Amino acid sequence: MSKPKVPLSSGGNADDVEGAFYEALQIGDIEKLMACWGDEDDIVCVHPGGARLVGAAAIRAAFDAMFSNGTIRAYPEKIRKAEAMSASVHSVLERIEVLTEDGPRHAYVIATNVYHQTAQGWRMVAHHASPGTPHEMQEVSETPTVLH
Repeated sequence: MSKPKVPLSSGGNADDVEGAFYEALQIGDIEKLMACWGDEDDIVCVHPGGARLVGAAAIRAAFDAMFSNGTIRAYPEKIRKAEAMSASVHSVLERIEVLTEDGPRHAYVIATNVYHQTAQGWRMVAHHASPGTPHEMQEVSETPTVLH
């Protein structure tokens, strides 16, 4: 039997879950972070350069290990969404603040977050992140530059 989840501080849609997910990363709150995830056995998380983590136990263990080194100062930027009735896919450019001997620096990650509407509300079912560079912050799009 799975452990009861801490309710999300705000609820209602995929955007609320995404906000709670990034807030949990920034404050290092594993319970709040895991409350964002669905209950399905096949939820998936891939960190940059990491293995595919399947299931809540594997995902929790990876974030616990990351939080043992401190919080994760990840800020979502330039979010693109593809939404359907019970699914929402967010393409996110994450700016990660890293403290170095020379002061704060930024690293970049390109992530895809997938949310499903469940009986418990919207929940994350996949987070897949890849290393990025400042160049990725300059988005390439086929959107016309001239408005008609």
